[in-house]
Amino acid sequence: QVQLLESGGGLVQPGGSLRLSCDASGNSITINGMGWYRQTPGNQRELVADSTRSGEAVYGDSVKGRFTISIDIANKATYLQMNDLKPDDTAVYYCNVKGRAPPWAALGSYWGQGTQVTVSS
Repeated sequence: QVQLLESGGGLVQPGGSLRLSCDASGNSITINGMGWYRQTPGNQRELVADSTRSGEAVYGDSVKGRFTISIDIANKATYLQMNDLKPDDTAVYYCNVKGRAPPWAALGSYWGQGTQVTVSS
């Protein structure tokens, strides 16, 4: 069983910054990639940022230049630095890990429980 624990969400004013963290634990997981997605009520979950284990990252168009993903494979953690936050960034943010747990298992996709980010004055 792979468990993901997110932290760092909260309320911030427009133009402010937040840093989300996600720690993976559980069966010896071999991580292929880690990422962040977000969802608002009535909408599909959308890509925020996703990175391979080697650090190659892709970003959603609306966050390019403002958000930065980083991953620490050794510690099975990923971080999302969010700068210049806008009200449209308000959403529940989910951590995603793609990997094999245990290492000989099929490739799986695992999700955290989500953390709320609210951007409002």
